[in-house]
Amino acid sequence: MYPEPGEVLHFSEDPTIDRFVPHTAPTARQPEAYVWAVDRDRAPDYWFPRACPRAMAWVTADTTAADRAALIGPGGGERVHAIEYGWFDLLRSVTLYAYRLPAAPFRPFGDPIPHAHVATVPVEPLAPPHKVGDLLKLHEHAAIQLRILPNLWDFWDAATASSLGFSGIRLRGAQPRA
Repeated sequence: MYPEPGEVLHFSEDPTIDRFVPHTAPTARQPEAYVWAVDRDRAPDYWFPRACPRAMAWVTADTTAADRAALIGPGGGERVHAIEYGWFDLLRSVTLYAYRLPAAPFRPFGDPIPHAHVATVPVEPLAPPHKVGDLLKLHEHAAIQLRILPNLWDFWDAATASSLGFSGIRLRGAQPRA
């Protein structure tokens, strides 16, 4: 599930949104109100139930062979997503929707590397939301390893100390450090 050219995506478990209005999220680190969306590169970060804590790592041009071997491992591919066991059943059963939004009102957000796109004006979807479908199959078809771990912190610490690209979402909801 990726956006088409000229589009960005917003993922939600709510299939009834007909207009996205800028808001300040309760977890926001900035006071500005935004409509949030993602591009093709970051869409896989959201192939999860909304509240699911996840840690992700991927190969970049600067990734060392040692870091690739240590974190990506022999399983192949260039990307790993990790969640905790407690979220696996919901990952299998959640109904997730993708909203296709016009890219024009959005700008990249994140420094030094953008991780999202934001708009400061209301945005209407280009079409009704699309059911994303089986999230495990989505990972499989994208050649993304999906790891189910008892605790995310060891993986997260290794990823953030490595030369791989990384992202963590909803980590406040993860199990406490062991």
